[in-house]
Amino acid sequence: MKTITLRSLLREPLKAKRLTRAGNSITITDHGDALWIIQPANGKDSPDAEASRRKLIDEILDEVLREKPARISAAKLLEESRR
Repeated sequence: MKTITLRSLLREPLKAKRLTRAGNSITITDHGDALWIIQPANGKDSPDAEASRRKLIDEILDEVLREKPARISAAKLLEESRR
């Protein structure tokens, strides 16, 4: 991920355009603090980002599957809410 300042984004927007067209994400900073992350619209993520995203999704799904199922059914919840 590339980092550019807000000032350079405003003065040289073509620089940001070139970077995103090449598939790079850009962090826009102001006085060293990150303001925005600009990603290319064509959705080309780096292979590492895609792999970490898939791993995170798998971890969340595994956590949900480890939980005990609820004792009350959805039908009972619906009946109770209608009373």
